Amino acid sequence: MKNAAFPAVCIDPELRDAAEQSLRDGETIASFVEQSIRDSIARRHQRDLGARARASPDNPRRTDRYASSDAVLERLEQMLAAAKAGV
Repeated sequence: MKNAAFPAVCIDPELRDAAEQSLRDGETIASFVEQSIRDSIARRHQRDLGARARASPDNPRRTDRYASSDAVLERLEQMLAAAKAGV
C-alpha cells in the first residue's frame, strides 16, 4: 500500500509554533498532524455512533417494527453460545 499525502495547509505562524512546542520527544510535525487527523476521525465516528444510539429508540415507532423481549433474549443467548463455542 502506497502512502498518500494531504495537501499543504497554510496556517498562522503562531499555530505552527504552538504545535512545535507541544511535540513530544521524537515526534515530528508530520506524525503530530497524522495523529491529530486520526483522533479527529475517531471522535467523529464516536459522535455519529452516539447520535445513532440516541435515535435508535425511535426506530421501532418510525418503522412500526418491534421485537419481543423473548426474541431479543433468545438471539442474545444464541450469540453468547456462539461466542463460547468460538464461532
